[in-house]
Amino acid sequence: MSEFFMSRPIFLPIGKDCFKLSIAVFRFGCSAAHIMPLLCINTLILVYHVSEYLLLRTASHMIDNRRVKILKESGGRRGPVVLWMSRDQRMNDNWALLFAQELAMKQKTSLAVLFCLVPQFLSATIRQYGFMTRGLQEVEKNLKKKNIPFFLLTGLPEIEMPKFFNRYKAGTIVADFSPLRINRRWKESVMRNIDIPFYEVDAHNIVPCWTVSPKQEYSAYTLRLKLQRLLPEFLDDFPSLKKHPYNWEGKMSILDWEKSLKTIDVDFTIKEVDWIQPGEKAANRAMEEFLKNKLSLYDKQRNDPVSDGQSNLSPYLHFGQISPQRTALEALKVFAHKNSMDAFLEELIVRRELSDNFCFYNANYDNIEGFPAWAQKTLNEHRNDKREHLYTLEQFENACTHDELWNAAQMEMVKKGKMQGYMRMYWAKKILEWTESPEQAMKIAIYLNDRYELDGRDPNGYAGIAWSIGGVHDRAWNERPVFGKIRYMSYNGCKAKFDIEKYIEKVHLYRGEL
Repeated sequence: MSEFFMSRPIFLPIGKDCFKLSIAVFRFGCSAAHIMPLLCINTLILVYHVSEYLLLRTASHMIDNRRVKILKESGGRRGPVVLWMSRDQRMNDNWALLFAQELAMKQKTSLAVLFCLVPQFLSATIRQYGFMTRGLQEVEKNLKKKNIPFFLLTGLPEIEMPKFFNRYKAGTIVADFSPLRINRRWKESVMRNIDIPFYEVDAHNIVPCWTVSPKQEYSAYTLRLKLQRLLPEFLDDFPSLKKHPYNWEGKMSILDWEKSLKTIDVDFTIKEVDWIQPGEKAANRAMEEFLKNKLSLYDKQRNDPVSDGQSNLSPYLHFGQISPQRTALEALKVFAHKNSMDAFLEELIVRRELSDNFCFYNANYDNIEGFPAWAQKTLNEHRNDKREHLYTLEQFENACTHDELWNAAQMEMVKKGKMQGYMRMYWAKKILEWTESPEQAMKIAIYLNDRYELDGRDPNGYAGIAWSIGGVHDRAWNERPVFGKIRYMSYNGCKAKFDIEKYIEKVHLYRGEL
């Protein structure tokens, strides 16, 4: 590529739609049919090269087999196809559900969606369970219109799922993908107790986690290079879910959601919040609002805790109530400043998929054994350094430190269920500074994050904490007490970036409990 510049936005018909795009124009030697990934600093814009214009890749209506893994092969039996919904809790833009329907249509059989409500999930409370189950009620209603029944089990998956499959004589199981240890163990346990085909579909990442890389990536840079090559093949629009033509033959009872919630064993004192509404419709409204009113300023405002510059999509992305792929496709229709588009797509695609890569290939993603060797070495060398301040878990949880900025960040998380992104880094690094060991710091940070954040218990959270405390996906910095060569953040550094007093006042004024 010898020359590159951004042209004015134009309208181009693609299929049945007209996409308003910022078209990149350049000259280079290449055949008109060649597919090129275009990297604008960090922006991953996927295109066809046609003459001198780059057009957004059009939709493919075939599900790429690379999104699918066969977990268990079996002759099985003829029977319904069941989607075990877990991480991706939506009807639309769901590759796992689309694949399940594709199988059911080929087999000319019925299709159902199954969710297992476990009594406990890591450190989740009623705040997260409430948000999730209200979103699932919307999924149930949407699926009913497509002639696809939704079943809700309560209990442990390894016990309840095989019972269900045997009761309804299921012929094939499809599950969505999660890299977390607990989800993988569930699937392994269920597989031992069934004798029917079992598939797994990555409906969360744009490029499937096992396809983009066969190993843990060292940094965002190394994964970004691989994404550049593969995204043109995967960033397609979604086919629509069809009304299923084959009726479910088994008996179906009306779901009692209130009764189901009584089976969980979680903390009910951590109240739900009212600043964000759960579900697929609310998620799409939030996405549209962000793209219309905030994306253009994202680069300038996303790291300012005083401004409301973030997308606030992370709870929806965590629960799978919106597709990252749909969000990227819609973002690419918007004519926004390049720096803001760069920053948003970097977070949405590269950083998010890097977190999945970390948790999938590193079994120690939630402890210090998962840190890179240089980080473990430097933290061990400074293990006995004197700490100016030491706090207990209770003091951290109740925001009783000497640092008013840290206390405000903690209270934002406690009250709102979502701490501002820039403050999450400062918050985690100070826990390392004010605890007796990196091990204790990891345990406290993960516990608090998973307990209070709507988007906790997520690869993004584990990778973010490991970055802050253990240098994961980072490099060595200047050596200092306690931190060693781990990147340091200070109160004065924050003071130079934003108005600390306004942020503290903003948190104090916030009242978000239902």
